[in-house]
Amino acid sequence: MIPTQRDISALIGVEAARHRATGAVRHHPDRRYPPYRSSELRHPAHPLVTVADPDAVELSGPVFGVTDVTELDADLTRQHAGEPLGERITVTGRVLDRAGRPVRGQLVEIWQANASGRYAHQRDQHPAPLDPHFTGVGRCLTGDDGGYRFTTVRPGAYPWLNHTNAWRPAHIHFSLFGTAFAQRLVTQMYFPGDPLFAYDPILQAVTDDAARARLVAAYDHDLSVPQWSLGYRWDIVLDGPAATWIEEGR
Repeated sequence: MIPTQRDISALIGVEAARHRATGAVRHHPDRRYPPYRSSELRHPAHPLVTVADPDAVELSGPVFGVTDVTELDADLTRQHAGEPLGERITVTGRVLDRAGRPVRGQLVEIWQANASGRYAHQRDQHPAPLDPHFTGVGRCLTGDDGGYRFTTVRPGAYPWLNHTNAWRPAHIHFSLFGTAFAQRLVTQMYFPGDPLFAYDPILQAVTDDAARARLVAAYDHDLSVPQWSLGYRWDIVLDGPAATWIEEGR
């Protein structure tokens, strides 16, 4: 039987209470988190494989350079002949290390649903309209101050099959690379005030309140552009006590 939202919310409460009982600060969720049902089937059951020679992996893997990334790649509203539908937004922030120092020259990639909550992907069967002027992918390199900046549209919430009446809050996926494709971190950025936060087992899988809050961007009115876009600011901290939760671990 497919669980209801009430069932999933009860499980989320159990997991939150279990975390509080430990009295520990945890920045990363368990790989098996029962309210997120997919993790029951596909979470790693064996220890991670240690790569004996990481340098050798990077020597045989693909690489990228500054010439591969153009300014247009960071503007998801200009990748087609027409304007995409939806609320135009600017998303910016900095990539920082644990000491607050900028991390320069990092490849930052994003992907997201369109304003109706549908991905431009053949496996997305959500019956919301596709936008012919929006593919939902972009990339840029961080500057000397560790900064990144994207122009896009605010993604919509969308349903998924975790349980009955399951909806994902609006979010943007982020991927960060170091100096090679073998150094990849993946995470998600959410929007402030979303009423779906409490119902989403993926976001709630981060059981530490402070760590979960760091996944939510801040609205910045000074960043909003008159007659053009609303501004959101979101810093990504790669390590340390203020680290941003990263899906693939650190």
